[in-house]
Amino acid sequence: MNQTPWEQFVSSLWPIVQGALLGTIPLALVSFVVGLAIALVVALMRLSRRRLVSGVARVYVSLVRGTPLLVQLFVIFYGLPSVGVVIDPWPSAVAAFSINVGGYAAEVIRAAILSVPKGQWEAAYMIGMSRNVALRRIILPQAARVSVPPLSNTFISLVKDTSLASLILVTDLFQRAREIAAFNGEFMLVFLEAALVYWVICLGLSVLQSRLETRLDRYVAH
Repeated sequence: MNQTPWEQFVSSLWPIVQGALLGTIPLALVSFVVGLAIALVVALMRLSRRRLVSGVARVYVSLVRGTPLLVQLFVIFYGLPSVGVVIDPWPSAVAAFSINVGGYAAEVIRAAILSVPKGQWEAAYMIGMSRNVALRRIILPQAARVSVPPLSNTFISLVKDTSLASLILVTDLFQRAREIAAFNGEFMLVFLEAALVYWVICLGLSVLQSRLETRLDRYVAH
């Protein structure tokens, strides 16, 4: 019995949403957290007074920002096995996305740290803080507030970029949509449905970002 377009829409909606809840969102969250950790280390390396350390970080950022994410993903999943390193699809996706986020977010964090007035460093030194303590207790908290908007945008972009993981057979929102479309042949309907789910997720994240920025602005103002 043939289904109407509405019936097809309804029947495929929940599997696609499940793909988002169980695949896309966890993948984006894990990759973003790991990517932020990488970004912080790389940003501090970029600010190092040692040329070798800052140079290594600069090359890393240049490589990440200068090559497509899809190529990075394929190098990890399809390229590494040729040298004896085999990684399953999900960890491969996490690795690729984390490395990518690290490259972009590192520049955001570095710029945020540099935006903190030098007087904050001097005040910390005057009360006996070391550079590391001043960085941890004075500079980074202020830089974190500055970096919230661009890092939020990075996370929203990452949610959309996770669709590339379907190309290495990670079961996410888009992979579910591809499977459903291949089964019922309704490619236009199903892919538009997937686009709708992505849009709803990103819209919700944008609202959360706006509220977070408002709260931070109030905190800074007082």
